[in-house]
Amino acid sequence: MDRRMLSDTQWARIADLLPGKPTDKGGRAADNRRFVEAVLYLARTGCPWRDLPPELGKWHSVYVRFSRWEQYGVWDRVAQTLCGEADLEELFIDSTVVRAHQHSAGAPKKTLANQAIGRSRGGLSTKIHACVDALGNPLRLILTGGQVADVTQAAALIEAIATDAVIADKGYDSDAFIETIEASGAQAIIPPRRNRTSQRHVDWHRYKARNLVERFFNRLKQFRRLATRYDKLVHRFNAFLQLACAYIRLL
Repeated sequence: MDRRMLSDTQWARIADLLPGKPTDKGGRAADNRRFVEAVLYLARTGCPWRDLPPELGKWHSVYVRFSRWEQYGVWDRVAQTLCGEADLEELFIDSTVVRAHQHSAGAPKKTLANQAIGRSRGGLSTKIHACVDALGNPLRLILTGGQVADVTQAAALIEAIATDAVIADKGYDSDAFIETIEASGAQAIIPPRRNRTSQRHVDWHRYKARNLVERFFNRLKQFRRLATRYDKLVHRFNAFLQLACAYIRLL
């Protein structure tokens, strides 16, 4: 099977979540599959819009339709609907930094501060904060500049998600965050920092499963458009991110 294509089983799971009538805002239903595969190709290869192969459609038409679906929340809706199949016994949280390509730095100055691009040790970058379920599938993502500390987004990542345990590395060892976890009725499995006066007990057996969130990032960065950020606008980058997460949940 062509690596750019969705299987019939994968397509059947998302076909009804997409605009389904010619009169729907966001495009024609007749070629929805080819259009989604075109966007997947762009996400996987990281190629410029103008380099889209002709058999996948006219690049400008694909770009306009992609932008329209992003504005109408289609990509978010697909990803969130697939999240309904989550295993919430445990939550795993972490973050990864994505280098920002020079092409991503050209947003208008009045909007540049709101595009989740910051300057960290490696230069301009974006940080993806992620919460995954007990199967390693994504539940919630937050984008910030690359210099933002992980723990600042921790409470927002797990907000209103019922679980038995929250598992994270010692970068999330914060009294306030641990109190938030315990107040929700969950167990905090977070190694304490060395400078703590009283070391907290950690269930190391359950902590071993934390590699699930790292494996999610590995799968995510197989999409080259997400391993390096080329998009100027954060909502466009987030649309590709949501599509990739939906695809991961289809595997």
